[in-house]
Amino acid sequence: MVKSALIVVDMLNDFIDEKGALYSGQAARDIVPFVRRRLEAHRQAGSLVIFLQDAHSEDDLEFEKFPKHCVAGTWGSCIIDELTPNDGEHVLPKTRYSGFYGTDLEKILAAFGPEEVEVVGVCTSICVMDTVGGLANRDYHTTVPSAGVADFDDEAHRFALQRMERLYGARIQ
Repeated sequence: MVKSALIVVDMLNDFIDEKGALYSGQAARDIVPFVRRRLEAHRQAGSLVIFLQDAHSEDDLEFEKFPKHCVAGTWGSCIIDELTPNDGEHVLPKTRYSGFYGTDLEKILAAFGPEEVEVVGVCTSICVMDTVGGLANRDYHTTVPSAGVADFDDEAHRFALQRMERLYGARIQ
């Protein structure tokens, strides 16, 4: 059992790099130093660290809603260099918004039993919010630092923070 866990959501080239297929804007770039500091703090504390990695097939149905992005095995689906995972940290490829859908996230969290889960990454109103909803449905105490999440849509970002706090009971810092 560990005291805490950090889930880093989709800090990938296609979202964070301005050359990425679905660049989430300067707001996404701006959270990188904060996310890096939180990652280092969790590593020093011996926390469970999990990276969620959007990794779509070439013909994923999500491309009917969004431009083609984060195709498995491409540069775009790789975690940005500033946040390279360490040995022993979990990297979970995912094909949908929630980090729980079709992944081992639930099993890993159950095996380590963290008392608190912190969530950082992009996009606040999509993959972050859906993953936090999954944590709420599994009764995890969750923190979402507002300095550690970003969205390409400012209004959706604000709404998602409010929803995660009010509906899912996440502590927004």
